[in-house]
Amino acid sequence: MNSASISPSPSSSPSGVATPAREGAPRPRLAVVVSHPIQYYSPWFRHLADHSGMEIKVFYLWDFGVKETRDITFGTSFTWDIPLLDGYSHCFLPNRSQKPGTHHFRGLDNPGADKEIAAWKPDAVLLFGYNYATHLGLILSQRLRNVPFLFRGDSHELFPARGWKPGVSRFLRRIVFQRFGTFLATGQANRDYFLRSGVIDRQIHIVPHCVDNDRFQSGAEDAHRAAAEWKKELGIPDGAPVVLFAGKFEEKKRPLDLLNAFLRLEPSDSSATAPVLLFVGNGNLESSLRAAAAEREGKTIFFAPFQNQSQMPRTYAAGDLVVLPSFGRGETWGLALNEAMNLGKPVIASSHVGSGPDLVIDGETGWLFPAGDVDALEKRLNQALSNNTQLRAMGEKARQHIAGFSYECATRALAGAMRGIL
Repeated sequence: MNSASISPSPSSSPSGVATPAREGAPRPRLAVVVSHPIQYYSPWFRHLADHSGMEIKVFYLWDFGVKETRDITFGTSFTWDIPLLDGYSHCFLPNRSQKPGTHHFRGLDNPGADKEIAAWKPDAVLLFGYNYATHLGLILSQRLRNVPFLFRGDSHELFPARGWKPGVSRFLRRIVFQRFGTFLATGQANRDYFLRSGVIDRQIHIVPHCVDNDRFQSGAEDAHRAAAEWKKELGIPDGAPVVLFAGKFEEKKRPLDLLNAFLRLEPSDSSATAPVLLFVGNGNLESSLRAAAAEREGKTIFFAPFQNQSQMPRTYAAGDLVVLPSFGRGETWGLALNEAMNLGKPVIASSHVGSGPDLVIDGETGWLFPAGDVDALEKRLNQALSNNTQLRAMGEKARQHIAGFSYECATRALAGAMRGIL
């Protein structure tokens, strides 16, 4: 499907934001329940607080990201270096889990969460996710039984699962989803997932997955200057096209697929113009990647460590083409593509990346390939790198297309869903 068919339309209003409540009328109250502060959502919450016409309060179930914490998949400890808690009302609910986190059901276990939320007297509750102990408690809460619930998730079924488990999961979702009256789909694949889970089409609102477009685009010129210097420091030859992978070096991201496809490319006659592959990140596959790339590391294959959020514009600016070759259900959306497209970069994504049907218009903003098919990925790399002029033009189309996936669009869509409830 051409993604343009469901892309949110830019606002016709000068500000591009939702119409606020009538002057003097009380603003609708929306309680937002999120696992922990997330670098993509916090700026949106600030935008909601300023422009939605609603009063929002975010209830966090865990404090990951605001104090130094070890990320198991990155294999490093860090805190995000952009403000995550400024500009909107929020609180942290006590989590009694012995092993807090989002890797198991009891990782988010906040007794009395329903009491705290009910005391705020919300007009509606928006849950990000449903599959943790606290979520189940809220769904079954008698205190909140008369409050409308909205659901926000980004799961999909682009990965064809087999066996009996998918059917059982879908059956259980049908039961859980009966508590929700409104579903905020991130895009086409997520919408289809809701429909297959028994949700009625009129209950679904497209509220696009997005990043802070303004932050990435307003600093694009500085980011490209900084990227040029960074590439010199890394030893990347001037003028060499850069294929970029930025993320966790883990199995579901399939960085080894990209490496193997790149190694098959025909070598260029000129070392100065030969394409290079840049891996940015950390993870448990790093040693395997470096071993497989050993003969060409520092020549046409380069590595850089995890980059915090303030450095991500520079990271994407360093690439000419960004690749996300993920396999399986793990890549529910792939917000790295949003970030890359804000810097004017075309993308290659596997067929299992949830944002593919929305962000990747084949031959215009990038290319799709069958997940796990290294031969197909090699062909896409050859196609992309064969024409630098076309690649730059596609990057501009990518930047234009991502304007439909912004905080303004998401706020407007959420405000419209709330009007339908209230």
